[in-house]
Amino acid sequence: MSFLNVNIDHVATLRQARKAKIPDILKAAELAEKAGADGITVHLRHDRRHIQESDVRALKKNVKTKLNLEMSTHPEIVAIALDVKPQWATLVPESPGEVTTQGGLDISGNRKRIAEVTATLKKSGIKVSHFINPEPGTVKLSAELKADFVELHTGIYAVKTGPAQKKELDKLAEAALLAKQSGLSVNAGHDLDYRNVRAVALIKEIDEFSIGFSIIARAVLAGLETAVREMMDLLK
Repeated sequence: MSFLNVNIDHVATLRQARKAKIPDILKAAELAEKAGADGITVHLRHDRRHIQESDVRALKKNVKTKLNLEMSTHPEIVAIALDVKPQWATLVPESPGEVTTQGGLDISGNRKRIAEVTATLKKSGIKVSHFINPEPGTVKLSAELKADFVELHTGIYAVKTGPAQKKELDKLAEAALLAKQSGLSVNAGHDLDYRNVRAVALIKEIDEFSIGFSIIARAVLAGLETAVREMMDLLK
């Protein structure tokens, strides 16, 4: 069985739509953990479109499993991470105006900065994951920079169908195997939902999944605990 980190960014998206105090981000984390989630993920974006710095600090104090902070390498965000000290930090690319994260890190093009941030976070006792496309060369770069994990970007797989999707699934399996052989733990996430996650969950080298939007969308109709439990059942 793979582990599940529940991304609760979009609970904050709903809250920020009205600049309100509800829905309560801490209650969302509590319900996800009650339903069996192994960790909570949030992305502190530079534009603060959903998760706020105060959310990250409150979650660090209240999450009983582990907190995974998705973050860019921007100096301000790195400083916050070093102060809060989440158990994990996942380095992700970030572009102004994007609806959601578009693809994995360009490690070869930003090697120096990603290496600096990876080393700094690890020195502070924070485990570091690189959110990457399932490409052999990028997996090897993450290993060279001494990341603890890679999180394989599943977005292309998720939007494909038929033979094209099978091709992307094979890429994920090959990248996961190479990562394990390179001494990295393997996570996966992005656009995974209740229809497409099972095939990825059968890749034995993948240790953990980070899934958010589909769970929160399901929770609007079914309730958060039910939504999390349904996803957990698919990962077993």
